[in-house]
Order: sequence, then C-alpha cells, then structure tokens
Amino acid sequence: MTPELKDRIDQLVNNNKILVFMKGAKLMPQCGFSNNVVQVLNSLGVSYETVDVLADEEIRQGIKEYSSWPTIPQVYINGEFIGGADIVYEMYQKGELQQMIEVALAS
Repeated sequence: MTPELKDRIDQLVNNNKILVFMKGAKLMPQCGFSNNVVQVLNSLGVSYETVDVLADEEIRQGIKEYSSWPTIPQVYINGEFIGGADIVYEMYQKGELQQMIEVALAS
C-alpha cells in the first residue's frame, strides 16, 4: 500500500465516528452483506458514513490490507476496526454494538 493511500484511508477512518467501507452506498447497497450492515445501523438510528469500494478500486484493495481483513464490508467505530457483516450483526444481537456506538458518539 502506498503511503498516500494509507493517509487517505486514515483520514476517512479518523474523520468519521462510524464508517462503513461497503459495496454500493447506504441508499443502494450492492451486496447482501453490505445491506445487512446498513440495516443494522439504520435500525439503531445513528448517523454514519459509507465509502463505496466499487467506485474506487484502489480503496477496495487497500482497505483489505489496511485492516488485515479480506472481505467487504468493513465497519469502523471511533477509528477502530470492528469487523465485517457477521461480527457486526452478532454484536448487534448481543447489545454490544449499541453500547460501543453510544460510547463513540459521547466522546
């Protein structure tokens, strides 16, 4: 990964409390896993940003290296990589995601 790409991803991750790297946009997810993450976040009524990896091949490949996680979507809260769709959904079901978001939004 180039230093420029790492800086670009750093800025995206650090400038957004809740950020999802996904296929498509929050209004039109382009895969089921991305849609699941959007549905979970929408159900919590929180504000979040998305990055469409389909629109930027450099980001699509770079984010996998950045997080050492091979799949999309990827969710970041307060600059911390949380995981993909399965992990986010599991945390949501246990109530852990809501708590993590409340802490992030309060800081």
